[in-house]
Amino acid sequence: MKLIAEIEGERQEIEIKREEEKVIATIEGRHYELEASEVEPDVYLLKHENLIYEIYVAPNDIVHIRNHELEVKMFDPKALRVSSAGISGDGIVEIKTSMPGKVVRVLVQKGGSVKRGDGIVVVEAMKMQNEMKSPKDGIVREIRFSEGDTVNAGEILAIIE
Repeated sequence: MKLIAEIEGERQEIEIKREEEKVIATIEGRHYELEASEVEPDVYLLKHENLIYEIYVAPNDIVHIRNHELEVKMFDPKALRVSSAGISGDGIVEIKTSMPGKVVRVLVQKGGSVKRGDGIVVVEAMKMQNEMKSPKDGIVREIRFSEGDTVNAGEILAIIE
């Protein structure tokens, strides 16, 4: 998964891969092999080269590591976008997630009219809320999830006709 991290206002490219129990992180070309676990909500333990780091991620995007506080914002340039493969010949659009997350808000109802760019569903993934928008004017034919539901990558959230 490729991400962009904005740390104290400076952007860095990050790539994260999971290989069994390990997490492989590449940050601006530097490679790190980590063991990672979430010990309680928003508290993580990272083990790297026999050192253990406890990290607390506060709701205000402040990350606490030892005696340091950093403002960190994560962006997935491809996260939670409308899949172009979801557009069929008869004008039906399937709005899909590209990564797992949790539905935090449903902004429209089945049968409602939407304009291109209107918000449909808000999904939280990796501590970021992403508003899924309609790529066209149309009618909401289906909403497949409710607020609080967990979604997997590639699942269809809504259908616009």
